[in-house]
Amino acid sequence: MRTIVRLIQRLMIIALGVFSIWLIVDVFKFVDHRAPPILALSLTYAIAAYVILPRAVRAGLKILQRNHVPRFTVTGDGLPGDTINLALVGTLDQLRGAFAKAGWIEAEPLTLASSWHMARAFVLNRPYPAAPFSTLYLFGRGQDIGFQRAIGDSPRKRHHVRFWAQNDASAHANTNARDAQLNAAGEQDHQRVLWVGAGTRDTGFSLTWLTFQLTHATDSDTNAERDFVINELTRCGSIRHATFFKPGDNLERVNHYITDGEIAVAELAITSSNPREHRPQQATDGPPVDQK
Repeated sequence: MRTIVRLIQRLMIIALGVFSIWLIVDVFKFVDHRAPPILALSLTYAIAAYVILPRAVRAGLKILQRNHVPRFTVTGDGLPGDTINLALVGTLDQLRGAFAKAGWIEAEPLTLASSWHMARAFVLNRPYPAAPFSTLYLFGRGQDIGFQRAIGDSPRKRHHVRFWAQNDASAHANTNARDAQLNAAGEQDHQRVLWVGAGTRDTGFSLTWLTFQLTHATDSDTNAERDFVINELTRCGSIRHATFFKPGDNLERVNHYITDGEIAVAELAITSSNPREHRPQQATDGPPVDQK
């Protein structure tokens, strides 16, 4: 019975792919008769990458029922995003203090102004240490907070990690309005929660492999970035210990990333969240984390 279900799923995915290709070709033929070839190609790319393919991929994920397991984040289009590869236990104050002590910068909220600043810095290759992150979704909402460490002076290359609080009380901690709401609720900054994170390393810019949208190019080895973040925090004493959960040798491809399915979980040490009290330190490989 399971074999029959898988066969039906595969046939439906193939049919969906064929229909998508036919629709894209049909759109090009329609536009090509009414516009110059270059404009026709540009319009077809825009419609295919931002309208047809995202919807086709979402339909494919529903057929495969992959959204039942939150092993990866999703984009605003509902497509697979970054892999979940680490989690930290502690308060919002401890989380901010840990990354500040390690020399990481908290990302600015994504607004029209910060997006424009980021676009200019990206095109002109100028530093932007607190550049905002695009929004990825987990637990039905965008990331609560994010941190980054630039690689050189280019905004195109950086280590960065997004976090989502497992409980909704600490959601959207990266905005001033939410901070005020947390404080008004009774020192929620001091509430210990599980911060689920997705860490990746930006290496430039590229096109997404599913929809060919413009995006940051990222290192496919999310295991290496997971270990880098944990080692950075271990080096400066911001976490007490780290262990790996869900061990296994089976490699699984998520989006264009390679992951062993393991999540590094660590407890945050007590530290101040004031960035002025910490100076950025030179990145090192750091001590290895424990594995079980």
